[in-house]
Formats: sequence, structure tokens, C-alpha cells
Amino acid sequence: MTLPTHRTLDPRDAPVLRWGILGAGGIAATMVTALLDGTSQQVVAVGSRDLERAKGFADRFGIARAHGSYEDLVADPEVDAVYVATPHSEHHANALLVIAAGKHVLVEKAFTRNAAEAREVLAAADAARVTCVEAMWSRFLPSYDVVRRSVEEGLLGELRLIEADHGQRLYPDGPARLARPELAGGALLDLGVYPIHLAAMLMPRIEHVSAVGTLTPLGVDEQESISLRDESGTVAALTACMSASTPTIASIAGTEARLELSGHFYRPSEIRLLDPAGRLLESWQPLEDEARLGLRYEAVEVARLVADGRRESPSLPWAETLRVMELMDRIRGQLGVVLPGEG
Repeated sequence: MTLPTHRTLDPRDAPVLRWGILGAGGIAATMVTALLDGTSQQVVAVGSRDLERAKGFADRFGIARAHGSYEDLVADPEVDAVYVATPHSEHHANALLVIAAGKHVLVEKAFTRNAAEAREVLAAADAARVTCVEAMWSRFLPSYDVVRRSVEEGLLGELRLIEADHGQRLYPDGPARLARPELAGGALLDLGVYPIHLAAMLMPRIEHVSAVGTLTPLGVDEQESISLRDESGTVAALTACMSASTPTIASIAGTEARLELSGHFYRPSEIRLLDPAGRLLESWQPLEDEARLGLRYEAVEVARLVADGRRESPSLPWAETLRVMELMDRIRGQLGVVLPGEG
């Protein structure tokens, strides 16, 4: 019994797009680093609501043009595709702005605040005939393809249980946006989206969702425990927490074997294949420096889709992005989290 090989293509061999970066925060810097150091893609412009911030970001990375508004960025004729790197609360409006300009768009996870907003963005992309992808980077990593193939090819036997946790001590002393309802803060959209995406990738027909959790004084979710069950009887036990650190590991157990994804399961990480007695059969290791460059895979996926004239990724199709948003809507409903403007 051996682990399958991944089918992920070399990021440096992808067709080249000229990228604009919408937003100049930390995740934008991580993406630009991955593009410049790990691909042949070009980063030609950055846009921020603060021109000086955009200029500072551009100087830091050697980007040719800095724009003082998102409107100017998407109107830049040298930009082919835009990476949206703003808070969750802004994804819907920012993605629609990019699409209206006729540009392809990669939207940072969580895709939007809720499923209704996701439907609007995907409908606009469809009408404009542009490529649109959710930037859930884990889905495009070689490690996730090893996991996907292991389940699809029956290596684990009948899939029974998925366990994944994601806890980081980010509240109350971390990024202020996580505490603010108007910025769609909380653990679920920022952290819980990772274990949910992992489970959804392996459970195509989820029929039961149950969640309990704790809310902050301002009404966003501090933590949650989520149970999922699909039509086959597979169960997922998922947790997310933004006020305490957890092991951030995942286990995918079948009747014949199980996979263990080491700390930070959502990043390029070691995969261990174990038999029912817990004996190690094989392990898989990511390439050196993959964690620093991991965001490159989702970006070059967009580049390949554009070159092929396709609008959605087979690794994360629009229906799957929407399904995950619908799951998170159900979870937030059970937790009692309502964001401003949702009613």
C-alpha cells in the first residue's frame, strides 16, 4: 500500500498573466512573494484606498505602478487578472468591480460573507465570461491532491471519519478585523473555512450539519465545533477557534487505512499513511520552501484556465465554492451570527 503521486503541474511552467493586487495588506504580500519567487507570473500593479500605502507596497516588491483606488487598479490596461486581498466584508463588492472591468479574478477565501453574495459574483463572472476562482490555496496544493487521490482511488477503503481543527490565538489581541462584525470577523470565515473545505472536498453529498459555539460580546463567533454527515455515513468532526492555539492537524480515516496531516494541515505538510493498527506505511513530504510559496498554485491555476478559455477550476468549481458558502451559512445560523446588512 503506497501513497499516490500528485498531479500538480510545475508552477513555473504556467502561461504568464499580468497581475494586479487589490489590497496591500499581509496576505497580499504573501501572494506577491509567492508569485515573484515561485512562478513566471508578472505583478504589474497594486491598488489601495491609500495611495501612499500602495506606493510603499510597490516599492517593497518592485512593482511598476501603484494606484490610489481600486477603480484605478481594475481600469489599468496592463492588468490581465486581479487578486482580491481585502477583508471578507469587501470581497463581494471588490470582485464585482473587477468583473465589471472585464478582468479575471482570484478572490481570497472565504469567497464572500455568505452564499447570496457568492451567487451574485459567480453570476456576474458567468455573464462577463471571465475566469473567477476562490483563493482557497489548500485545494490547489500538491499535498491536497495526494489526499484527494488516496480517497478517490480507494486506498483508505470506505471513508468513515474526517477530523480537523484550526485554532490560532488571534483574539482579542490580534487583527482588529476579526472582532468586528462589519468586517465579517469571527473564527468561521477566517479559520473554520479550512477544515470545512477539507471535509467538503472528500464528502460530496453532505446531508447533516450541526454546530455549537461561543460568540464574542460584539456577536462574531469566537469558536465552534461542527459535525457533518454525508449520504454514505461518513462523519466529519471539525473545530475552529480564534482565542486559543490548537494542534491544527487532520486525520482522514477509512476502513483499511488512514491519513494523518501534520501540524498546519491546510499548508504544505507531511502526510502519513497508517494501517488500522497505527503502523506507518509511508510518508510524503512537500518540497522545501513550499509553505512560503504555497499561494502560487492557485494563481497559476487561474493563468492556465485563462489560457484554455475556461472560467472555473476543476479543482474548485463554482458549485463547490457555493456549497461551502451554503454550509457556512447554515453553521452561522445555528450559532446565531448575523452580520450587518444580512437581516
